[in-house]
Amino acid sequence: MLPAALPKARIFTYDWNANYFADAPVQTLLGHADTLLGLVAEGRDSQTRPIIFVTSCFGGLILAEEGSPYRHILLSTVGIVFLATPFHGSDAAKQARWHVLVAGIMGEQASKQLIQDLEQKHDFVRQRVQKFTEIANAEAVRLPLSCFFETRKTEMLRRILSRGWAKKLSTGVTHKILVTESSACLHGFPRQGLDTTHSYINKFRGPQCPNFKLVKDAVSQLAGNASAVLTRRTNSAVKRHWIVPFGRNKDFVGREAILTDLVARIFPGRDEHDCQRTVIEGLGGVGKTQIALEAAFRIGDVHPDCSIFWVPAVNATTFENAYRAIGQQLKVPGIDEADADIKGLVKVALSQESAGSWVLIIDNADDTELFFGDAALADCLPFSRKGSILFTTRNHELGVRLAESEGRISVEEMSRDEALKLLQKNLKGDQMSDTRSNESLLEFLANLPLALRQASAYMAKKQISTAQYLELCNSSDEDMIELLSRDFEDRHRYKSIQNPVATTWLISFRHISDHDPLAADYLKFMCFLAGKDIPQSLLPPAGRLETVDALGILKAYAFISQRNKSDTYDIHRLVQISMLSWLARDGKQEEWAAKVLQRLDGAFPFPEHNNREEWIRYLPHTQHALRLRKGTDDNEGTAYLLLKVGESFNNLGKYEEAEQMHRQALQLWEKALGEEHPDTLRSMSNLANVLNRQGKYEEAEQMHRQALQLWEKALGEEHPDTLSSMNNLAVILDSQGKYEEAEQMHRQALQLWEKALGEEHPDTLSSMSNLANVLDSQGKYEEAEQMHRQALQLREKHPDTLSSMNNLAVILDSQGKYEEAEQMHRQALQLREKALGEEHPDTLRSKNNLRRLLKARTKSNSDS
Repeated sequence: MLPAALPKARIFTYDWNANYFADAPVQTLLGHADTLLGLVAEGRDSQTRPIIFVTSCFGGLILAEEGSPYRHILLSTVGIVFLATPFHGSDAAKQARWHVLVAGIMGEQASKQLIQDLEQKHDFVRQRVQKFTEIANAEAVRLPLSCFFETRKTEMLRRILSRGWAKKLSTGVTHKILVTESSACLHGFPRQGLDTTHSYINKFRGPQCPNFKLVKDAVSQLAGNASAVLTRRTNSAVKRHWIVPFGRNKDFVGREAILTDLVARIFPGRDEHDCQRTVIEGLGGVGKTQIALEAAFRIGDVHPDCSIFWVPAVNATTFENAYRAIGQQLKVPGIDEADADIKGLVKVALSQESAGSWVLIIDNADDTELFFGDAALADCLPFSRKGSILFTTRNHELGVRLAESEGRISVEEMSRDEALKLLQKNLKGDQMSDTRSNESLLEFLANLPLALRQASAYMAKKQISTAQYLELCNSSDEDMIELLSRDFEDRHRYKSIQNPVATTWLISFRHISDHDPLAADYLKFMCFLAGKDIPQSLLPPAGRLETVDALGILKAYAFISQRNKSDTYDIHRLVQISMLSWLARDGKQEEWAAKVLQRLDGAFPFPEHNNREEWIRYLPHTQHALRLRKGTDDNEGTAYLLLKVGESFNNLGKYEEAEQMHRQALQLWEKALGEEHPDTLRSMSNLANVLNRQGKYEEAEQMHRQALQLWEKALGEEHPDTLSSMNNLAVILDSQGKYEEAEQMHRQALQLWEKALGEEHPDTLSSMSNLANVLDSQGKYEEAEQMHRQALQLREKHPDTLSSMNNLAVILDSQGKYEEAEQMHRQALQLREKALGEEHPDTLRSKNNLRRLLKARTKSNSDS
């Protein structure tokens, strides 16, 4: 019937078997586009003959997959008629419902695999339909379309039952319109209903059939307008320009969510009233340029009439050179003259409607001064409602000035799966056979794309495994910096700019140093601290506004990130190591180490119970900074800081760490002040006390005897420091079972404490408790109990009170006074858990004492 209506047309049919796809994915079904368009290309006798497609149901989805290799067919197509094509599934209001549609069409032969795949890949189909709609609406194409939809319901039971059974069981519920109007029609194009069911949408009773007449009239109208459509395309065609310095990156992986969002945003003409502006921002090396590059190619695929221009904004020269290349390709008059205003000429040319659709990608827009200072590059940006500008920047503050908040996309490290795929590029299977090493390396490199590319290139070149590369990274900071600083070949990055991740960050740091010295100082300072949870209060003090500005710049460059609703920050570990390398190379690492330690010494309080929260926050950062010191002239300041850190670990019951700190402090005191200086002797006593807590009694006793002799020599027998030393030695003697000597020394110390400081002084009470402990060890329970009760009554609410309580409970236990002892043990345990934590050695001792008491009571009760 159609040949009679269009006698001059060559009519071809293309049929495909839906059952063929019983076990095939939806990509295979949609991939029929290549076959169809390939046959059309072969069968054409003239490149100028117009083409009209009439397609039914799934055939419409096949046609909607038109690919760029067949652009000549697209430009020769003057119309398409869609007959109930399910662009949005069976029911757009009910999430596609592909199972209803496929079952309704194919009946009992319906492919469960095809239904499942269409359900799961609904977004995939939707994206393809959206892409086709954008192509059809493109200025260079403007493809005429007509969409038809069924208006009669299909009896679903007929697809699986005989006519008789279907008629018996038929109800209103079993009748459905398979492809509704909302699903079958594309927005903005003509639509028409046909009085038929879905099965008969492409079947007609004869030339006089009303449905056939509607479809025939639509096809005839397309044929009648064919010449005008082709002429309009020829006359309105604007030459597409492509100035992108890189080819498509075949190693690009992941980032699909970002790219989908980005391509939709930067589509030229998306906002008919404005020139689009979009910013991709993130840390150097996070992959901004590669995302922009992939987006450029995707825009080129979807909008073949759109020109793409790429401008590196590394400096004013690279910007102007890129603008000159654009002007030359656009044949802008005067562009090659010696005194030409290159940027002004190109701005005017791209701002004109005749320039057509374009995307201008300005890469590495990092320098605020370059855009808003004397160079004023921001004033050189064109404006066209057919244009779109995409910036990449590592400077958030500049990004805020270049685009509105809804136009900014923040890029972070890759997901673990994306990072693994990128690392695998160019590596052989045996190089990544160690799964644990692969995971550890990804964590070590923080899923940062540039670091992963650098690592992958090195491993491929040296033919080493991920395990071997990880071993090199962990061997020393120097080796890792060497790896991070090695250049590597990358065809998709600028030849004039070195590729290593360390070098990339150095460029950012120089920008920061030039514009905000305080921010640069803060970054240097943070590189000596632990990377997580850095309190702002630890940073060198400055004016409130200056501090906010400095931290804002570091956050803008993504070197640091602020924790939610807090005054603490995190810094990227690789950034820390790179910064330390730059300081070492400039001969400034020791200088900054000394500055950091000096600041920490001033900020870190002497650890007490009432300031516990503060020193616990500072402890990991101070410990990290102390590990990084390679030498400093301020031995006294560092020694005092080591003392405070050592006492912090001692309070936490971490005696090995405390011993390390106190040994280092003692070495510095001896070097700075000599062996007999009071500060040296205090340090010696602190170390001996920690040794005692670890059971290293002989070394502790020797050290305490030496300290006591020197105290008596320097300050006399009655000085408080001498008495403290005497007390410490007596405690060690008690620990070793030397009770008589210990008792004698404790009695002497107690008398002198009472004489020097009075009976209620904390040091006097400590001495009293120590003497009571020795009496307890010798079985002198009554005197010991009396002394412990006196000490407990005189002490205020203080951690030492818990020691007195615990000691008294032990004495009561020894005397068989179990009820009072149990009550006191429980009270001491409860208070110690609150004050010291459940894992502190003193808390564990209280638990053990209570456990032992309860066991003794049980045994006593059973014996009686």
